[in-house]
Amino acid sequence: MASPAPTPPENEKATPAIVEKDAGAIRKVLSTKSLGLIKAWEEREKTKVDNRANKKLSNVVAWELSKQAAIDARQKKYEQKLEKKKALYVEKMQNKIAGIHKTAEEKKAMVEEAKRIERNKVGEKADDFREIGHVPKKILSCFNC
Repeated sequence: MASPAPTPPENEKATPAIVEKDAGAIRKVLSTKSLGLIKAWEEREKTKVDNRANKKLSNVVAWELSKQAAIDARQKKYEQKLEKKKALYVEKMQNKIAGIHKTAEEKKAMVEEAKRIERNKVGEKADDFREIGHVPKKILSCFNC
C-alpha cells in the first residue's frame, strides 16, 4: 500500500497566519512607537525653533532699545545746546533792552534839561518884560487875530 502523502501538521499551517497576525501587531506597535517618537522629535524641533526665534526677537528688542537710548541721549545733548543758546540770546536781548532803556532815560533827561533851560529863559524874559513894563509882541499878535 502506498502511503499517503505527508500532510503538513496543522501547526505549520497556522504558523503563517499567526506570523502574519503577529507581524501586523508588531507593525502596529512599531507604528505607534515610531509615531510617538516622531511626535516627540517634532515637539523638540518646534521648541528649538521657538527658542531661536525668541532669542532673535530679544536681540532685536535689545538693539532697538540701545539705538533709541543713543538717539535720546543725542536729543538731550541738542536740547541742552539749544537751551544754552536760548539763554545767551535772552541775555543778549535783555542787555539790548537795558541799553535802550538807558538811552531813553538819557534822552528823557536831556529833554527835561532842555525844558528846564527853556523855562528858565522864558522866566528871565518875563522878568525882563516886568522890569521894563513892556508886553511881548507875539502874544498880542495872537490875541489880535
